[in-house]
Amino acid sequence: KVLTLETMNPNIKKVEYAVRGPIVVRAGAIRKELEQGVKKPFTEVISANIGDAHAMGQAPITFLRQVIVVISTSILVQNVFLFIMFFLSIYMPGVVALCVYPELLKSSDLPEDAKQRAQRILGGCGGGSIGAYSASQGVELIRNDVADYIERRDGGLKADPNDIFLCTGASDGVVAMLKLLVSGEGKNRTGAMIPIPQYPLYSATLAELDSTMVPYYLDEDNNWALDIDELQRSLDEGKKQCRPRVLCVINPGNPTGQVLSRENVADVLKFAKKNNLFVMADEVYQDNVYADGCAFHSFKKVLHDLGPEYNTSVELASFHSISKGYMGECGFRGGYMETVNLDAKVKEQLRKLVSCRLCPPVTGQAALDVVVNPPRPGEPSYEQFTSEKNAALGTLAEKAKLTAEMFNSIPGVTCNTVQGAMYSFPRISIPEKAIREAEAAGQTPDSFYAHQLLEETGICIVPGSGFGQRPGTYHFRMTILPPTDKMKSLFVLFRDFHKRFTEQYS
Repeated sequence: KVLTLETMNPNIKKVEYAVRGPIVVRAGAIRKELEQGVKKPFTEVISANIGDAHAMGQAPITFLRQVIVVISTSILVQNVFLFIMFFLSIYMPGVVALCVYPELLKSSDLPEDAKQRAQRILGGCGGGSIGAYSASQGVELIRNDVADYIERRDGGLKADPNDIFLCTGASDGVVAMLKLLVSGEGKNRTGAMIPIPQYPLYSATLAELDSTMVPYYLDEDNNWALDIDELQRSLDEGKKQCRPRVLCVINPGNPTGQVLSRENVADVLKFAKKNNLFVMADEVYQDNVYADGCAFHSFKKVLHDLGPEYNTSVELASFHSISKGYMGECGFRGGYMETVNLDAKVKEQLRKLVSCRLCPPVTGQAALDVVVNPPRPGEPSYEQFTSEKNAALGTLAEKAKLTAEMFNSIPGVTCNTVQGAMYSFPRISIPEKAIREAEAAGQTPDSFYAHQLLEETGICIVPGSGFGQRPGTYHFRMTILPPTDKMKSLFVLFRDFHKRFTEQYS
């Protein structure tokens, strides 16, 4: 064999991604066992491990789906047209539909604003088809719409479409930017400051790039706040082994659900300026803010408001996605990255880098356009769109509150307020006997706990060790996406399991 574990790229073997790790693989196997009639103490697997809204039953936004379907398919014969009309009326309503099947533009059953959006998007595509490649940076018309969206979001602050790169989800942009930033050898090798707990995309990418992760701990006792003194401690420690050049921030937080105040964002930017750090702001949950007194503040807007001392020098890349928010369109893989104060020559290198993968999926770009350019007041789809958006976010807010209340009612479990995003990250007490058994089995204690939870209840969660946590503490991430009734039944199962587990190992 030419390619073996011994001869393969050693960095790949260091990559870990707990969100789709061994417990999730086992959950898939159990699901198949249930389908085959194998008896279990439960009848279904509850996938509480991943932020996939539609897989958890959230309905798509009608307007978005109408546009995309019409954009995506060209002229078909009449009988096929009638079949697709029937199919779409049941399964794929919305603007997205128009992009998939342009013949639907002739239909009187679809709103005019959806048709107009689809025609406009198709006009920006090569040959008027969503099947054509786009520019590597993304369809120009869509980048212009993203720039307009950012301007509206940030109170009139201008955005340059040339600073915007459309991506295959936000992850694509994060990876591209880290590729640009990592350089050097030995103690001059780039280090990236990463929050702990973190979304494992960051640690996995740094492992693949043979870079150094410089962890800074979020303050669990203060609802996972970001503390500047902790950033300084982390930076000082990092300098002993590498050259920290990057500061990554996830706001709202994944997996921790905190929302940074404007003052906190400003302090982070001042810290970056003082220490010459490139800021990467993961803002994919910017629509998901639930707690009273909390609001989303973009790093770009706060940087601008700090004045010329900061806004002309601090380098920033921010990321957004259609996979989260109220839309939850994970499968379309649409997102964008905006750069601020990026060196012009480096930007050319970035354009070259993204050109190697030709372009992001154009269907995802079209779906992104609908998100950043939604129906406006007075348009036919506005009321339905607004109702669906508010319903999705309102339901998530209710479940965020329910999650913390339910976990905090269970002895041995504590959970901070879920201020935003789509997850809780509760802390669990694990008896010493269970810790010893986990170590004997070659597992972390929280993985041992999660495996038993899955086997006894069918609940699939992600152990906190997959995201990072302070030594001696144990957590897990659970999404707030399952329907409310299922969430309530899940908590009953979890409460009873935790009581049994604690008694068994005490």
